[in-house]
Amino acid sequence: MKRDLLTIKDLTKEEILRLIERAVRIKGLGRKAEKTLSGYILGLMFDKASTRTRVSFESAMMRLGGNTIFLSKSDTQMSRDETVGDTARVLSKYIDVLAIRTYSHDSVVEMARYAGIPVINALTDLYHPCQVLSDLMTVVEKKGGFEGLKVAWIGDGNNVAHSWIHAAGILGFKLVLSCPAGYRPLTVILDGAGGNISIVEDPKEAVKDADVINTDVWTSMGQEAQRAQRKADFKDFQLNQRLVGLAKPDAIVMHCLPAHRGEEITSEVLDGPRSVVFDQAENKLYLHQAVLEWVLVG
Repeated sequence: MKRDLLTIKDLTKEEILRLIERAVRIKGLGRKAEKTLSGYILGLMFDKASTRTRVSFESAMMRLGGNTIFLSKSDTQMSRDETVGDTARVLSKYIDVLAIRTYSHDSVVEMARYAGIPVINALTDLYHPCQVLSDLMTVVEKKGGFEGLKVAWIGDGNNVAHSWIHAAGILGFKLVLSCPAGYRPLTVILDGAGGNISIVEDPKEAVKDADVINTDVWTSMGQEAQRAQRKADFKDFQLNQRLVGLAKPDAIVMHCLPAHRGEEITSEVLDGPRSVVFDQAENKLYLHQAVLEWVLVG
């Protein structure tokens, strides 16, 4: 039976922990990691611009001995109305795994339904599971685990926030989200959340005594026309020294990048001693190696 990774809820707690453990081991091995995927081919189908996700997936596959093929939707016959199902069936004859970065989550679900190969969600408007898995790896590195942790999310209740909600529901750590009115996570996702997950209006309350502080851009891809309005609505949700100072003295600051310095986070915080942002970005490489192994060879 093939393995797809479309949301973090596709994983059990044990699988998440094993993926993180494997990623940490791969990181320790560096370029000496085993060529476990020699002969395998990863297809990357991206509708959205990418730096970290594309390069980390390509590098991950190459470091494990495999190869990659990059496709934008405009390069395929899907741009001329070939169905997702037909495309999935054909690609399954040529490659071994497909990672998709697109807008509609439904299109990834449909691709996985028809594909005979594993499908990985490399970002949709609803979820960003691989990002949050690499974030969780970073938390384990910096904090030793999840037991007793308080994680604060400040800003937009977006796709990354949705995946953090899923992760907290499975792993059991405390997650407090603070989002402006009208920008909270979707009700359907919050309705399935456990008692360890809550939303507060005041970002100061969310950050108080937090072990981990997380944020993301205020305006995601596809929302550019809303940028001026969002900047006004989010002005009190910036990660700055004053807000970060309310967290525990050893709290870490995370951001999945790219950052709009001076908007959702100040340069002082992003480049400061609490920031683990660039370690977080590096860990995408190792976590993606672990995910590719998991879907292909177990």
